Amino acid sequence: MAGTGPIGVIEDEENAYTGTRVWRASLAELLGTAVLVFAMDTIVISSYETQTKTPHLIMSFLIAVTITVLLLATFPISGGHINPVISLAASLTGVISLSRAAIYILAQCVGGVLGALALQSVVNTKIEQTFSLGGCTLTIVVPSANGPLVIGLETRQALWLEIICTFVFLFTSIWIAFDKRQAKHLGRVVVCSIIGVVVGLIVFISTTVTSTKGYAGVGMNPARCLGPALIRGGHLWNGHWVFWAGPVFACVAFALYTKLIPSQLLHN
Repeated sequence: MAGTGPIGVIEDEENAYTGTRVWRASLAELLGTAVLVFAMDTIVISSYETQTKTPHLIMSFLIAVTITVLLLATFPISGGHINPVISLAASLTGVISLSRAAIYILAQCVGGVLGALALQSVVNTKIEQTFSLGGCTLTIVVPSANGPLVIGLETRQALWLEIICTFVFLFTSIWIAFDKRQAKHLGRVVVCSIIGVVVGLIVFISTTVTSTKGYAGVGMNPARCLGPALIRGGHLWNGHWVFWAGPVFACVAFALYTKLIPSQLLHN
């Protein structure tokens, strides 16, 4: 009977082990994303609350350090994704299976919610309302002499920023991690550091170039945007689709780009 011989037993054990590893890895993704959301949103809030002259610079530097540390912590277990963008890009380029990417993304979204809940439990109501739990926003409503006024960035501009910045993120840093030859040559610490620095630079650029109140800057991580939106609600849902659609478009564009590269350059 099929599956009753030695080969069948080995296959069953291997499948069970693989399944266990995937779920263990998804737990690492969940916890990593939860810590990421809590840490990043705390950094955003504290950077502005301290009233420093260079909040964007300090915020970007701290985010770069945080990303690097969390990637190093989760890499041995799950590959260090902690971002649906990386999981989707890895799936589209053949690095991981679609099913594994789906499990990772679900875990990351749950982690984003837990991170937002943790942040909500430690900040006071005033800070929560002022910074919307550090969530991703396109616009906010502010009082004015003529009544409530909506300020922020146009949806079209925000969408293009998400697409361009996410593609730059994938092209300049994640590409190195996916390329086995470069990753092996540079080493884990260097690769994770490069990813952290690139994220920090993109955050700095997106928050300073636009310089628009009401716009929180590029998300590049739908799970991070989803957490505060589910917990805080309200205006965080306005244009929330942009923080999903933009990265997805960028992932597809990145995958198409990799198809143009000879396969021997990717897997040597």
